[in-house]
Amino acid sequence: MKRLWKTREKRPLHTSLTLDFLLFNFFLLLLVLVVYIIVSLDVVDFRISDHIVDPDLNVEAHVYVAELEKARNQDGSDITSNIETQRLEDSGGWLEILNADRSVIRSVGNKKDTINQYAESELFAKLENRSDQPYYYSISPFLAEGEATYLLLKLPRDLVSIRMNDNQLITNLKHPLPFYILVGIGLLLVLTIVYSYWVAKRIKKPLRVLSLGLTQMIRGNYSTRMSISAEKEFVQIGETFNFMADVIEKTSAEKRYAEESKQRLIVDLSHDLKTPITSIQGYAQALAEGRVGDAERQQRYLGYIHNKSVQVARMIQNMLELLKVDSPDFHMNIKQREIGEFVREIMADTYGEIEQNQFVLHVLVPDEEIYAKYDPELLSRVIQNLITNALAYNPRGTELRVELIPQDTHVSIEVADTGVGIPQELWTTIFDPFVRGDAARSGTVGTGLGLAIAKRNTEKMGGHLTLSQRGRETTIFTIVIPK
Repeated sequence: MKRLWKTREKRPLHTSLTLDFLLFNFFLLLLVLVVYIIVSLDVVDFRISDHIVDPDLNVEAHVYVAELEKARNQDGSDITSNIETQRLEDSGGWLEILNADRSVIRSVGNKKDTINQYAESELFAKLENRSDQPYYYSISPFLAEGEATYLLLKLPRDLVSIRMNDNQLITNLKHPLPFYILVGIGLLLVLTIVYSYWVAKRIKKPLRVLSLGLTQMIRGNYSTRMSISAEKEFVQIGETFNFMADVIEKTSAEKRYAEESKQRLIVDLSHDLKTPITSIQGYAQALAEGRVGDAERQQRYLGYIHNKSVQVARMIQNMLELLKVDSPDFHMNIKQREIGEFVREIMADTYGEIEQNQFVLHVLVPDEEIYAKYDPELLSRVIQNLITNALAYNPRGTELRVELIPQDTHVSIEVADTGVGIPQELWTTIFDPFVRGDAARSGTVGTGLGLAIAKRNTEKMGGHLTLSQRGRETTIFTIVIPK
């Protein structure tokens, strides 16, 4: 019973409808009871006011047989002193004792007709108590003075309501039966309409809230949320709608941010390409017009053109790589692999460049096998970009540490250096495209895409890339990937 009467928000819809139907049936039974009481009062009032003078009067002859026998056993006491007989006389009736030949041998009360002998067929006809005969008849066997006789009761016919065949109810109703049927049908229709309207209103209210919410979503108002106070199913629909709205709003925000990032990326790329291309055009034009006669200057100009073209090519290559990772057609090869030897191989490949820049390298990789889920190509690109970034922005003699740290649920790879560090104000945007550690937009060192590519690759593998500092190490990039 406790489960049935829980709040609407926790109650299933079928339970609510069942309770509503039970309530409807309760009111229906109450309606039937009211109609029954009205009809019963109508019948009683009709019988008392129009038919029987004394409502306690007995109109069956066999009742008076017992009274006659009682009076005879009391030394011949007069039966007229009996209460039942007195009621009969007050109502205008009397009793007749008939012998075997149906002749009246005695009367009790005031006899109002002159019939002293009854023919058998006549008596049977009278006992049918038709509505057109003057008196009501009731007969019962009676033993008087040792002889078989009959006791006949006679009462004015208009004082008795006769119940015959199937017309019992019709005989006693003040109004015609169709009247009561129409009243019952009318009340039932009213109750049904009220019940239907009530149930429809309860269901329509949450549906209206859902409809308004969906309309707002169609119009692009993704901040719309629903608060529904109804049955469990409607509450679940509302919660599902709110979850869907959260996802859509978040996806729309991410899409909007991606579009803005792409636009900013194009603007930044155009800006960064403009400087080297302008330089290439200037040096090439000077050579083409023959304004550089010195062979040494010509070689220097050609060197400038070559370096600038390499910078442009690298920038375009990094841009293509960044867009490739974000492409939905990009397929990754992520699975659980041993990672310790993989890190050692990467450091072996980059050792020549590190040594050329005169960096002090510390590689810390545990001897035991360590496994993690990663894509070799993506992770290799991440580590190489971080090392290249450190080599590009730090002076000779900088200490570079690459350490593999196993954890319970993930593996961390730290790429740290003791170089010049990254200004604190750039930490929030350092992983954005075209942001450089020296905050210079016009420098020739780097493309400003290395850290952005590293972060995207790490996130594609289900991990994350963070920046911190600790002690002498001014820059610590931490790659975290799951095991």
